[in-house]
Amino acid sequence: MPEPLAAAIGDLLRAKHLKLALAESCTGGLIASHITDVPGSSEYFLGSVVAYAYEAKEGLLNVPHALLLQHGAVSEPIARELAKNARAKFRADVAIGITGIMGPGGATPTKPLGLTYIALSASDADWCRHFVWQGNRLENKSSAAHAALEILYEYLEKVG
Repeated sequence: MPEPLAAAIGDLLRAKHLKLALAESCTGGLIASHITDVPGSSEYFLGSVVAYAYEAKEGLLNVPHALLLQHGAVSEPIARELAKNARAKFRADVAIGITGIMGPGGATPTKPLGLTYIALSASDADWCRHFVWQGNRLENKSSAAHAALEILYEYLEKVG
């Protein structure tokens, strides 16, 4: 059974004639899975890139190497680039970019375990929010995917 929020997002995308794209890192395709669990999602969902490694972020989504070196993969600038470049690559109306540290390793003194950045890119929006999840790896991935859906839903409710 599809997640209710994903179904509601589908209804809004369909009603507003908008197309969606995703660039996922830390969620490994979980957001796309939720979106495509909804029957008929091919009407509004163009696709997703799971760009886990630096090489994938650079090669598939044109994230500048210098930006990755300066800020690290888990940062607001990278989340924004992922969203913006996914929107451009897929020629979508709206895109989500997500990056984070799901655990159990990878944390640093300045980037705690569970840190996640979720960006939304549209012609009339450039949002980025950050969260710090407290669960295990799978719980953090689930929380991050759900938060991305919530951000997307919030945007779609506001857009004309």
